[in-house]
Amino acid sequence: MYSNPAGEKRPNDIPENPHEDELHLIVAQDVEVEIKPYLEDVIGFTVFWILGFVVFLQFFTRYILNDSMAWTEEIARYLLIWLTFIGSATAIRRGTHIGVEAVMHFLPGHIGTFFRFGVDIITVGFIALLCWFSIIVAERMQIQTMMVIEWPMSIVYAGVAFGCFLMLYRCVRMIFANARRRWQPDPDKANLIID
Repeated sequence: MYSNPAGEKRPNDIPENPHEDELHLIVAQDVEVEIKPYLEDVIGFTVFWILGFVVFLQFFTRYILNDSMAWTEEIARYLLIWLTFIGSATAIRRGTHIGVEAVMHFLPGHIGTFFRFGVDIITVGFIALLCWFSIIVAERMQIQTMMVIEWPMSIVYAGVAFGCFLMLYRCVRMIFANARRRWQPDPDKANLIID
């Protein structure tokens, strides 16, 4: 036990912040973070960790056990394809796909509105075509099987179709959000910085 013969302060008697009354130029506070579990994020996160496990298993069996599991390379490739298309839906929701927006900043208001409307229509049309073709390809690949595992290749293309339909859903929601703003620039989006 701690003895206090001379009336010294024990470590527990020291205040937590001895300079509470001082004025600070910079005060940092933690911002409350709200995590919204979107469908494509949850599925993408799950596929990502399954992919990570499969790749680790491939590395472990090849380099540690010196006896590689043949199916891990093929499944990792297909999981990466799924992750790409599911992640594209996340990129559409967040508005982070690569786009040429420099021209929009130099156009007058009504012409910029017309171009934003046109870009939305072309984007939805293109993704709708992707959905249509992904279903056709998935149906046609039913007869072909994977190389190592005797599963139909339509499973792989069904994941691509699922990702395309998620992208279409997010695009349609984006069009409704843009229509509510009458295709004016999004105030929440960061402005282009031109040097």
